[in-house]
Amino acid sequence: MSVLISTPMADSVLETDCYVVIGNPIGHSKSPDIHARFAADTAQNIDYRHLLAPLNGFAEAVQEFIQQGGKGANVTVPFKLEAYALATTLTPRAEAAGAVNTLSFANGQIHGDNTDGIGLVTDIVRNAGFEIAGKRVLLLGAGGAARGVLLPLMQANPAQLVLANRTVTNAQALVQQFSQKFPNEGEIVVSSFTDVASINDQFDLIINATSASLQADVPTVAASIFGPQTLAYDMMYGKQPTVFMQFASAQGAMVRDGLGMLVEQAAEAFFVWRGVRPQTDATFSALRAQL
Repeated sequence: MSVLISTPMADSVLETDCYVVIGNPIGHSKSPDIHARFAADTAQNIDYRHLLAPLNGFAEAVQEFIQQGGKGANVTVPFKLEAYALATTLTPRAEAAGAVNTLSFANGQIHGDNTDGIGLVTDIVRNAGFEIAGKRVLLLGAGGAARGVLLPLMQANPAQLVLANRTVTNAQALVQQFSQKFPNEGEIVVSSFTDVASINDQFDLIINATSASLQADVPTVAASIFGPQTLAYDMMYGKQPTVFMQFASAQGAMVRDGLGMLVEQAAEAFFVWRGVRPQTDATFSALRAQL
C-alpha cells in the first residue's frame, strides 16, 4: 500500500528526524507550519509534513511511515481512536481521553499520548492569565473533545467541575468511566444544559467543547450563568468570534477562542518528541494574522 505525503521523502532512511500529521482530509492542517516555526526557534533538525492516510488504512500508513524512519506523528480526525488502539503504551492522559493525538516511535514500541487537555489548560492559565484552581468550571459537551480535557482540568484543582450535555446519560457514562480510571481526581458533577443554572448562578470558567459553533449554534444554556468575572472559552476558532463567544460577550463575559489551545497542544507534542519546550507567543501571533 502507499500513502500520500505532501513532499517526496528519501527512499529509505530519512536524513533528518521526520514527523507527520496524519488525517483524512489533511491538507488544511496548520501543524507543519507550527512545527516548522518551533523547530527554527529551538534549532531542532526536523522535517514535518502532512500525511494523507486512506480511511481504511490508518494502521498500515503508520507502519509504513515507521519503516521509512519516522520518529513520531500527530493524529487528527478521523483517526484518534484508531491511534489509541494501535499504541502499545499509553500515557495516563491518553487513557483518560480514550484517544491519541500524538504518537512516538522508539525501540519497536508505539507510544500514545494526548496533548489536547494540557494545551487547553496552558492556554487558559498562562496565555489568558486565568487561574483555574479554586474556580467554578463548566464544561459543555460530553464527546471526544470533552473527554480529552477532563483529566488536565481536574488536575488544575478547580473548586467545582460540572460536565453538562444535551443528553445527560452520555455525560453520566463519561464521568463514570473517568471516575473508574482516576478515582482520586475528585468529583465531577453532571447536568443537562437546561439545569446548569440551578447548580450555580454563575460560573468562573465556561468551556464549549461541543461542535455547536460549527453549525453557528449555541448550547442551550441560560444566559444567567455568565457574568463579568466569567471567562467563556470556545475550543473552536476562526477569523471572527464564534457564536458562543458572541453570546457570552453579550452577557458581559470575557471570551477566548481555541487557537491558543491548538498552538499549545502542538508545543506539548514537540516537547514529548524533542525534550525541548518551544516558546509559543510568536507562533500564535503569526497564526492569528493568517486567519
